[in-house]
Amino acid sequence: MNKVLKYILIAVAVLAVLWAAAFFIKTNSKSSISYETQKPFIASIEKKSVATGKVVPEEEVEIKPQISGIIEKIYLEEGVEVKSGDLIAVIKVVPNEQSLNQASGRVKTAQLGLNNVKLEFERNKSLFEKDVISKQDYDNIKLRYDQARQDVSNAQSDYQIIRKGSAGGSSSANTNIRATVSGTILEIPVEEGDQVIESNNFNDGTTIASIADLKKMIFEGKVDEGEVGKLKVGMPLKVSLGAVDDKEFDAKLRFIAPKGVEETGAVQFKIEGEVVIDDSVMIRAGYSANASFILEKKDDILVLPEALLQFDKNTDKPFVQVAIGDQKFERREVKIGISDGVNVEILSGITEEDAVKIWNKTEPIKKGDDDEKTTEE
Repeated sequence: MNKVLKYILIAVAVLAVLWAAAFFIKTNSKSSISYETQKPFIASIEKKSVATGKVVPEEEVEIKPQISGIIEKIYLEEGVEVKSGDLIAVIKVVPNEQSLNQASGRVKTAQLGLNNVKLEFERNKSLFEKDVISKQDYDNIKLRYDQARQDVSNAQSDYQIIRKGSAGGSSSANTNIRATVSGTILEIPVEEGDQVIESNNFNDGTTIASIADLKKMIFEGKVDEGEVGKLKVGMPLKVSLGAVDDKEFDAKLRFIAPKGVEETGAVQFKIEGEVVIDDSVMIRAGYSANASFILEKKDDILVLPEALLQFDKNTDKPFVQVAIGDQKFERREVKIGISDGVNVEILSGITEEDAVKIWNKTEPIKKGDDDEKTTEE
């Protein structure tokens, strides 16, 4: 009985070993991978680059006052289209007390001088009519009298300008702020009651409003020094706006900065392009934008997907594996040209008839193996 039990145990052990061996072979064996191939083909390649920036009006005019004072009334709002001459705001003049007092004193002094010359003129006029004095003497005193009257008029005008901001008929030119160009009001940075300063040789003055024609927009962006040498004035651009989906605007490069500016360790050059605006789209000043342009283009050249290239670890030269039989490949070094990030130009090394190995081919997971792994987990 003990011998029978012994043989049974031996048989069970042998079966267990065989089952373990079979399971090990099944779980660790892999079927051979069959690599696919692809042939080079004739196509065109465009090497593009993108410049980031924004769209801004070609010309933006700032409206500034000709006299200091306080904003009394604002008649228009931001975003309103205006024509040249439209009234935007009115300024209330607050005269300087010292300047006003000095101007008043000049008026009185001029009036005193006029009164004195007037008496002299009337006396000499009477003498001239009696042929007591010559005409030359009469003309001289008359000239002095006319000059005195003009001095009084000038002094009174200066007084009115300081007091009211204008003299006589020129009132609208100084206190009324009007649009100097036609366009859209982009910004009114002041409010009623704000004090403003006039524009002069020593001060830019306070901006009452800024106006621009939104139908004439330009793209402003920057490009890297490695690309600026390939740009030419007049080359076409494609401008896409962050605020306008699925639409590109044609543009033409019109300016390339002669001097670069270093930013975060790289030298950047400013560029500008005239954008063709579609009337169906409302473009606002300051929209972020990207401008794409073609740096290099080649037509009807031999190309290959860039993913099929491998690079030697020692020489860093590109090579491919070319089929020479059923799942047999040989290494061939190739010389490459321009690339668009998807396809690359093949200058030499392979021909249009060669079948190139597709790398990174993985074996698909079988359903049975997937079920077993799930069960084991």
